Amino acid sequence: MARTPIWKSIAVTLEQEISSGHYRPGDKIPTEAALSDRFGVNRHTIRHALSDLGERGIVRSRRGAGVFVQSLPTEYPIGRRVRFHQNIRATGRLPEKRVLRLETRPGDAKETEALGISPGDTVVVYEGLSLAADAPIAQFQSVFPHARVPDMARVLNEVTSVTDALKRCGIPDYVRAETRINAVPANATQALHLRIREGDPVIRTTGINTELGGEPIEFGTTWFAGDRVTLTLASED
Repeated sequence: MARTPIWKSIAVTLEQEISSGHYRPGDKIPTEAALSDRFGVNRHTIRHALSDLGERGIVRSRRGAGVFVQSLPTEYPIGRRVRFHQNIRATGRLPEKRVLRLETRPGDAKETEALGISPGDTVVVYEGLSLAADAPIAQFQSVFPHARVPDMARVLNEVTSVTDALKRCGIPDYVRAETRINAVPANATQALHLRIREGDPVIRTTGINTELGGEPIEFGTTWFAGDRVTLTLASED
């Protein structure tokens, strides 16, 4: 059985301590010298561990000042009303979405089935990154039935919030009808966007949102960086 590299074990230990609140966002973690003494290794091994944490957005290095905690895992409730901006603001962080793709095209079989429309009907596809305090926590894809929200693409060029965009398109409220959650390895593109390593675990959620009358209005898939988000099941409202 292959042994875990020492630097990786140190990185896991420090990550667990950060997640447990031993070091909070903005805190400076112990120096390389102090960590070398604590773990009984040389500074090169400590640098390897800190570099790994830095690549995954957990800590950041300031030249001449030290290494500081970047972020803690974000509590993200999953319930009938899932609102990204509301969830992130509740943690005291600034939410942001960055658009990667916005296009109108024929829907594929999976999309049209989920949205309850005919094969080949036109859909609006919205892809982007969700960030909290400038740190990427998820990559998402939302698909909308074009016939039901014909102005969706235009509105999403003006606002990044799906909730606000739907309101402008005449959908004042919507709820989550179905959610599926599983873990998958990050592909190369997801790793680049989420600042993680290819093959690292991401949490994939797939859901269907409906109008209050039950008509499907959004088919969405989100890939969360596994070490930056804690998904929780919210009580029904």
